Amino acid sequence: MKILLTGGSGFIGKNILSSQLAVEHQIIAPSSKELDLTSEEAVAAFFSNNKIDCVIHSACKPGHRNAKDLSNIFYTDIRMFLNILQNSGKYKKMIVLSSGAVYDQRFEIMKAKEESYKLHLPVDEHALFRRVSADYIAQSEKVVELRIFGIFGHQEDYAIRFISNAICKTLFNLPITIKQNRKFDYIYVKDLPIILDYFINNSVKHKAYNITPDKSVELLDLANEIKRISGTKLSIVIKKQGLGLEYSGDNIRLHKEIKDFQFTTHELAIQQLYDWYLEHKYDINKDVLLIDK
Repeated sequence: MKILLTGGSGFIGKNILSSQLAVEHQIIAPSSKELDLTSEEAVAAFFSNNKIDCVIHSACKPGHRNAKDLSNIFYTDIRMFLNILQNSGKYKKMIVLSSGAVYDQRFEIMKAKEESYKLHLPVDEHALFRRVSADYIAQSEKVVELRIFGIFGHQEDYAIRFISNAICKTLFNLPITIKQNRKFDYIYVKDLPIILDYFINNSVKHKAYNITPDKSVELLDLANEIKRISGTKLSIVIKKQGLGLEYSGDNIRLHKEIKDFQFTTHELAIQQLYDWYLEHKYDINKDVLLIDK
């Protein structure tokens, strides 16, 4: 298929472009300079000039701790989404890479089921965008939403992303830091293209799916696994005691859809990622590891 991938320069986008998915399909991933997704005219012209079978919408304005500009997040993200949705007559399918933020992280999210996203109306701009777009998707024939909670792997921002940050710190004999221990749902980024390939090639029953592992994991357990793999005796510093709010989603719907799929275990994924960072150690900026954001 001919696929438009938005957000191709981001962590997830880069991993999609380097995966088997890019071998099996023709993926077009224009930069923001090449295609301004916030421009109604630019998006309409793109679809008029390019025959697209499927859209993988991964682009969103960064709202994380390392983001340089936190203004207009909701407006930017909803414009991009709606501009693509408005051209739905020019493609067969749209897969939105969404987030567990749709369930509103002000509250404990414990094995949340897909239909429970309407329990709360989020207040932060990114989560509100996810909620509003989920409502649109629920009414759209050609769109499916994949809700990713935590995802890790190479090419993510190791300055702020927990697993990569912890691995990099062990390489420089720095203590692993945890703001507060909590249960989390992490998937390995290499598993995502396999899931995407299924949704590209098959008609599915539901409009939204949690892309979450079978077992949630505490950040402290991940830190200890990283210590074990690294062979170091570095300390683990937990800044706030007690167990924080859980962030996990029910994946029964996903397993009913893709019956034979198995997620990579955290142990194997962390070992592979540790080996990758060890090989690229001299590309790591140690200075950013000295400040916990």
